[in-house]
Amino acid sequence: MKSVSLNATARMLGRRAGAKKLRSEGRIPAVIYGRQAKPQKLELKAREMEDLIHHSVSENLLVDLAVKDDSRPKRLALVQEVQHHPLSGKVLHVDFHEVAEDEKVTIMVPVDTIGEAIGVKTEGGVLEHVLFKIKARGLPKDLPEQIMVDVSHLKIGQAIHIGEIKAPEGVELLGDKAIPVIAVAAPRTEEEEAAEAAEAAAPGEVEMIKEKKEEGAEGAPAKGAEKGAAKGAEKGAAKGAEKAPAKGAEAAPAKGADKGAAKGAEKKAEKPAEKKK
Repeated sequence: MKSVSLNATARMLGRRAGAKKLRSEGRIPAVIYGRQAKPQKLELKAREMEDLIHHSVSENLLVDLAVKDDSRPKRLALVQEVQHHPLSGKVLHVDFHEVAEDEKVTIMVPVDTIGEAIGVKTEGGVLEHVLFKIKARGLPKDLPEQIMVDVSHLKIGQAIHIGEIKAPEGVELLGDKAIPVIAVAAPRTEEEEAAEAAEAAAPGEVEMIKEKKEEGAEGAPAKGAEKGAAKGAEKGAAKGAEKAPAKGAEAAPAKGADKGAAKGAEKKAEKPAEKKK
């Protein structure tokens, strides 16, 4: 990997407010870390960094970093991570990993394809990227920006595995050699697509039915409770009505009969007394 020049200055402003101010002035916050020194905050010119990325094959960059007014003005570093704005795509932050020329490092290298697979061109297959990046280890100058893989010979059902990819000289590709990187799959039939669509829709339908059942279960007890309450009220009212008249009817005649009998007895007692006179 060929190194490119990039200028930077030590960053004094920190926190979120400081980063916003930098971006408003056309600069980008950055940080550099490594084994040789403690992490250090930097700032870059936004235009310079964006042009560098734009003219590169990938964001795997080896830079000769010139830090202005620093005790270590020259640094060799790999671009470890670039953060972009989700909408505009502008660079928000950059992480640099300081390395030594004679130190082996490990990075993730993007994979791209060359040619058109036979299985796609003549058999109607589908080219699938199983892995978009492969882990590679080597000296900074030997590491590739990306790995190109020729897929023109692939037929349906065939794949290219990590162990089958030829690495650049001085570079080792890490990972299980049997893991597929690129494959050609058979085209899906209409039945398979319909089955997948049905599987995707099935959970939602089941959930809706379940919700309806739950609503019914909640509604039924309430309705039953209302009916039970109404029925109980009717029974109670009827029972109370039966008891009240009966009690009143029994009490009233009995009381009246007692009074009549007493009055009649008094009259009988008075009549004989009058006759004797």
